Amino acid sequence: MEQVDKICRLFQLKGTPVSIEAFGEGHINDTFRIVTDSNTVYVLQRMNHGVFADIDGLMKNVMGVTEHIHKKVSEMGGDPDRQSLTIVLTADGKPYVQEGNNYWRVYLYIKDSITLQTAQTTKEFRSAGLAFGTFQKLLADYPADELTETIPNFHNTPNRYENFRKAVQADTVGLAHTAQPEIDFVKRHADLCHALTDQLAEGRLPLRVTHNDTKINNCMLDSKTGEPLVVIDLDTVMPGLAAYDFGDSIRFGATHAAEDEKDLSKVDFDLDLYTGFAEGFLQGCGADLSTDEILSLATGAVVMTLECGMRFLTDYLEGSHYFKTAYPEHNLIRCRTQFRLVELMLDNMDQMQQIVTNIANRL
Repeated sequence: MEQVDKICRLFQLKGTPVSIEAFGEGHINDTFRIVTDSNTVYVLQRMNHGVFADIDGLMKNVMGVTEHIHKKVSEMGGDPDRQSLTIVLTADGKPYVQEGNNYWRVYLYIKDSITLQTAQTTKEFRSAGLAFGTFQKLLADYPADELTETIPNFHNTPNRYENFRKAVQADTVGLAHTAQPEIDFVKRHADLCHALTDQLAEGRLPLRVTHNDTKINNCMLDSKTGEPLVVIDLDTVMPGLAAYDFGDSIRFGATHAAEDEKDLSKVDFDLDLYTGFAEGFLQGCGADLSTDEILSLATGAVVMTLECGMRFLTDYLEGSHYFKTAYPEHNLIRCRTQFRLVELMLDNMDQMQQIVTNIANRL
């Protein structure tokens, strides 16, 4: 921890670090919880330069978005120190520091808060929906076109399909024959890949500031009330569609199965969880969404799930160089789980559409 202690002293902390410990369960950045002798708590992160090539652009996004939310929360009479992330500047007034090939930043720790790895109840998932919906609302007037694409083409599903097609054709590690049913599944559902981007191109869906990684563990809840406080992990904040954020949450949270469940009979799609998240999300931002955007939300769930499965399958066909794996077939198992979810969502699409329409009308 000697290097971490040295890095801490480059930031404008209140006091001197007396406790440094690894913190959180993130898979991209290295995160530490810092306590100083003034009893002030901070979160120090080493950003993953391998995943995020443009650290300047990333931090410009984070600074702009957090300052905007901070201002909005203050205007609404909220507590910006608990309902917005606060970046601690370096000694020379910069948002991050570079030491060799390592890039570091510090946030003020949000006290009396918790994060959940999964939603065990509809109430918990509704709170996540409210957190991400409120995030959309607070940034509704933020100029999305000023944001840097920290991961270019992240939710460009047609581009993901093209990458998949090339991986199948190249078959560089000779695994295509082991995944023929999964390859055929993607090809049968290729039209879905254009469902959202076509509407964007037609001007029916507007670009918004989107989080793009809306798992429940990326929102902080009040440890006493369970109510949402703030959305965290803003490295993937980019221009996008409301359906991306809604859809990725549903993909991850509206099933009780693990993302790598081998027994597909255990993969379910829970309409009660779906309804809870939709209620929270639309309470947060529904008034700012157009009719077309509201109708795109259910489609977003299917498209984001297909896209994720397609990414797992592409990585498998290329030798599993992107996603961390525990065994050779791990990404193939993951894609099967996602594709089973796609099937279940398509079976329930009419109900999914009706649920979001009814909630929007009621609100």
